[in-house]
Amino acid sequence: MKKVNSIFIVDDDPITVFGIKRMLKPLTNCEDVEIFQNGKEAFDALVTKMEQGDNLPNVIFLDINMPIMDGWDFLEEMLQLPIEERIVINILTSSIDPMDHQKWNDFKSKCSHVLNFKNKPIFKIETSDLNCLNMAS
Repeated sequence: MKKVNSIFIVDDDPITVFGIKRMLKPLTNCEDVEIFQNGKEAFDALVTKMEQGDNLPNVIFLDINMPIMDGWDFLEEMLQLPIEERIVINILTSSIDPMDHQKWNDFKSKCSHVLNFKNKPIFKIETSDLNCLNMAS
């Protein structure tokens, strides 16, 4: 079982959130799993953690289609922050629009974090989706 300090689940669909939490349970030991309904809530929490010197999330599960601030806007804002740690960001979508896949590729090219692209529904979370230790910069 992998030890992870903090996980953010950013998704407005309670069924997806429930499924992710259930799949994480046998894979990781993490007492700090935070749930957010939109990117704005998650971004504000991330900034607060940075200001207070708290552990940043090692892993983020990020829906791209949400109200208020979607996943793409969250990523744009997050990339402006001075985050030195590499975070594993699992982008989640039910979209079949090829532009979403292209946006993911664009973000990968300008991002120092690990970006994975997952289609909903998620049937299995692999340990590689949590692999946030021993990564080269």
